[in-house]
Amino acid sequence: MFKNKLVTIMFIILVTLTLVGVVAFVLVNHFTNQPDPYAPPTIDEIIAQSYETEEITTNLLSDDFIRASFMIHVTNKRALDEIKKRDFQVNNILLRALSGMQSSDLAGPEGIEAFEETVRDQLNELMQEGQVIQVYTTNWVIQ
Repeated sequence: MFKNKLVTIMFIILVTLTLVGVVAFVLVNHFTNQPDPYAPPTIDEIIAQSYETEEITTNLLSDDFIRASFMIHVTNKRALDEIKKRDFQVNNILLRALSGMQSSDLAGPEGIEAFEETVRDQLNELMQEGQVIQVYTTNWVIQ
């Protein structure tokens, strides 16, 4: 190949070092590109770990009535399975919380947000396999 034996040996060493460097670079990038555990979940993760309630209609304390439905986002698959099994308890918590409120308590974004936080806290008291991250209101009519 080459006429000089020293040039051939240098060429082989150079190619070997280059290959080792490329392999090391690929391995380091592959094993250090772990997802950030503190990154917010993607929309696909939220949907995959959420439970949608049926539409609930109930009277409020102020003699109005409300029709609402919710999406409950939980931490993991086991928590999702648990919240699905606890659907009767979820409905109970929602009905109790709504029936004890007046329409003025639920008016505006602050009222909805306060209600969602109350429901989340009460559901987290029940949960054993994970936590409720967020309760999203998907349908809301007060009359």
